[in-house]
Amino acid sequence: MKAFAALIKELDQTTKINPKIEALAHYFNSADDLDKIWTVALLSHRRPKRPLSTTLMRSWAAEETGVPTWLFDETYHIVGDLAETIALFFQKQKASHDQKLHEVIHELIALREKTDQEKRAYLIKQWKQLDFYECFVFNKLLTGGFRIGVSQKLMTRALEKATGIPTDQLAYKLMGNWSPQNSGFQELILDPKQGEDTSKPYPFFLAYALESPLEELGNLSDWAVEYKWDGIRAQLILREGNLFVWSRGEELITDQFPELELLKERYPDEHLVIDGELLCYNEEGIQEFGSLQKRIGRKKVGLKTLKEYPVILMAYDLLEYQGEDIRHKSYAERRVLLESLNFEMPLLCSKRLEASCWDEVEALRSDARAQRSEGLMIKKMDSPYGVGRKKGIWYKHKVEPLQVDAVLTYAMRGHGRRSNLYTDYTFALWQENEDGERYLVTFAKAYSGLTDIEIKSLDQWIKKNTLQRFGPVREVTPHHVFEISFEGISKSSRHKSGFATRFPRISRWRKDKNINEANSIEDLNALLLELNSQKDVAN
Repeated sequence: MKAFAALIKELDQTTKINPKIEALAHYFNSADDLDKIWTVALLSHRRPKRPLSTTLMRSWAAEETGVPTWLFDETYHIVGDLAETIALFFQKQKASHDQKLHEVIHELIALREKTDQEKRAYLIKQWKQLDFYECFVFNKLLTGGFRIGVSQKLMTRALEKATGIPTDQLAYKLMGNWSPQNSGFQELILDPKQGEDTSKPYPFFLAYALESPLEELGNLSDWAVEYKWDGIRAQLILREGNLFVWSRGEELITDQFPELELLKERYPDEHLVIDGELLCYNEEGIQEFGSLQKRIGRKKVGLKTLKEYPVILMAYDLLEYQGEDIRHKSYAERRVLLESLNFEMPLLCSKRLEASCWDEVEALRSDARAQRSEGLMIKKMDSPYGVGRKKGIWYKHKVEPLQVDAVLTYAMRGHGRRSNLYTDYTFALWQENEDGERYLVTFAKAYSGLTDIEIKSLDQWIKKNTLQRFGPVREVTPHHVFEISFEGISKSSRHKSGFATRFPRISRWRKDKNINEANSIEDLNALLLELNSQKDVAN
């Protein structure tokens, strides 16, 4: 536990990549094998299920330290992190322990079956025998992941430095349905794979956002163009008569999409891995992402939902063919093999778009939203299927976002290093009642898009113009207007405005406008009608 806590501290103290790699590599060369595999799991978001609620943790910490609940909660709001808050209250305790990381985690797993009294006794014991940072890390094991700037790619680079195994091989080893409870470091990382898990997906290849003019890509004939679909990125795996569906987040989601089981009968003897996008699709064609949301998160999907929101896999790449890994082949070669498959519902092939010049490609992008697409994917014809992101190979060229001007109405404190600043905002639009009186209606929440200087300036204003407080949230005087960008819009009964937006974020602070110039709910409705009209024309 001491070595792991020291590692987390070292990783958290720098934003530079090379020192993080050095710290991780040193840890992987020196730590206990059982600790190493759990470290890999924790840093790749494979944390064990919580054994208790944070509410109980807060209550027990306040009781044990003799701190009034209101004071503990206020401290928590200021600190911004429950794990750190508890560690601060217990930091005067004398540290005395020599437990390994894996021993602590096994105790936490066993804790799920204990009574509340037993859980409380265990937590108090740990809080009193750990030093400040160890206590903080212990609490993080209980409350959530570690936000220390360690991506999967960075971790594989560190493992490469420690083991000598290439990162592409390591990325593949870390995919799939493994757990430290059934895989050791030697077995998972060091040993050559024997008897490969048939459900195992490949690492996903990702695209960079296109930032330069299209013409700078060179000859159009060197590139393939297709629509960028707005769904769930997924790999469909057909091996040995079994079917598996993996999301980009490495979640096995086969049971959520039972209509795909039909493909086992269509390809009974094939060994295929197809990269594509899960989309809602009916007689009218591809549907909005909001329709797909009706299916997300449901382990079992009822017949009514299956009928109302049928799903397809829109295939755009082939990673394995007849049992052979073909990722090293060019996109052009993989595409020929992909198009040779038998495509019919629920498996369709994303068509390549024809264009004679880059201006025509740009025109296709402008029309993408009418096709219920996010924009374009532009792929080098000779590109292999890589791991992570690699510049110069795949680009995404998204449509311009939708935009409205909205009024700031609420603000909430941030987390971690920004816990003393109000960084999360709620925005509203105008609406008229039957008497023609205008009032503000909550429209969307957003937290990104402002510079550090703007955040600090707005934070000062929020603290001076608070109308009401609700814990970490403040209602503020309607005064500031912000331009809000979003990717899509749909009707929603769950939102006060009657509309749901896709990826809302702040584009800019409209200091040139007063609140009376902000947009209205009617403007949103007109925008939606215009978009639907464009889609009807396209269909």
